[in-house]
Amino acid sequence: MRRTLLLFAALLIGGTTYAQNNGTSYQTALGVKMYPGAISVKHFIAKGKAIEGLGYISADGFRLTGLYELHFPIAGAEGLQWYVGGGGHIGIWSDNWKNRYPTRAGGLAIGVDGVLGLDYKIKGAPLNLSFDWQPSFNIIGYNYFEGGWGGLAIRYTF
Repeated sequence: MRRTLLLFAALLIGGTTYAQNNGTSYQTALGVKMYPGAISVKHFIAKGKAIEGLGYISADGFRLTGLYELHFPIAGAEGLQWYVGGGGHIGIWSDNWKNRYPTRAGGLAIGVDGVLGLDYKIKGAPLNLSFDWQPSFNIIGYNYFEGGWGGLAIRYTF
């Protein structure tokens, strides 16, 4: 067990050291996304292809979202890319949600998401900014289209 933990720690440290990049690209980023407030983790799995995980927690409940994103550089704008993608979400509404919207079904929420945005890696700093729109449609639970999610993300890059 001790060897396994040491091996895991060595791989984690080595991977972080290898991935650290203060230039205009990055491999992994961790931070926050505003509206609604979420923890955001983005990881590039191949050139121009990333996965992003979002965890939202509010008085209305929680929602976990996974996105697959295709990134495309913008010519003449170093560190700036546009991206598009899709994925899904799962969440649970709280009693607060049920009390505010008594005619809507509460409980489990499962649906599909899209994303369209801009991603900027600040040159010379381990920071990434993104601004996106994340429309979603809830399929299981209360059925509805949500067009107001998205916003500004600020992340530390590894």
